[in-house]
Amino acid sequence: MPKHSRRYLEVRKLVDRMKYYDVDEAIDLVKKTATAKFDETIELHLATSIDYRKPDQHVRGTISLPHGTGKKVKVLVFAKGDKAKEAQEAGADYVGAEDLVEKIEKEGFLDFDVAIATPDMMRVIGRLGKI
Repeated sequence: MPKHSRRYLEVRKLVDRMKYYDVDEAIDLVKKTATAKFDETIELHLATSIDYRKPDQHVRGTISLPHGTGKKVKVLVFAKGDKAKEAQEAGADYVGAEDLVEKIEKEGFLDFDVAIATPDMMRVIGRLGKI
């Protein structure tokens, strides 16, 4: 029979396996018993009295996480002149016109998550349709 660690035995005393915890209690317990040195993922199971055969009882919805997903979105903007300046001031990571198109075509530059363009740049970025 394998011997459990001291930490495991201490944590085991905190958890009552026969008790149903409300959400706040469960989250506090998860935080107390966490052993990893990074932000761990937790899984949540809820028991509901919903009958999924009835269309008015389906659960649908979205939530917004209070601190986002933690990933910074890199934005590339195809624009010229004043619109390029506006994009730079708004916080775009990459701003350019034909130079960015060439960089993407020749160097395979794809270090961005979202690309947007002004209407006058559509004919220039049309060449990128294959990428």
